[in-house]
Amino acid sequence: MTTISLQVEFGGGLELLFSNRKRHTLTLPSMVSLDNNTKVLPDALSGVETKPADIEYLLYHLRDHLLQERPELFMEDKTVRPGILVLVNNTDWELEGEGEYVLQNNDEIVFISTLHGG
Repeated sequence: MTTISLQVEFGGGLELLFSNRKRHTLTLPSMVSLDNNTKVLPDALSGVETKPADIEYLLYHLRDHLLQERPELFMEDKTVRPGILVLVNNTDWELEGEGEYVLQNNDEIVFISTLHGG
């Protein structure tokens, strides 16, 4: 099984949902379940439809393994909530294919909340 290493960063208050830590280093399997099930161990993927790990899978992984509270403030309908800017290696994820962007080793993914209370 091959893996990829990523740097994930949260800003604009999102870090409060993730143990109040801005930076996380993650190691993910390079191939994941097609349905983004983060509970399927990489060794159990034989016979299961797979795909390369992408940002959509990363969102589910973050929600299931790192998010400490209030998942509705991070995800909505299989993607990030409106008002969260996502950068892939300092480029807006919309230019990279959004959730379909296939993660590469040493990618840096940044999530920034642009919503402010008032």
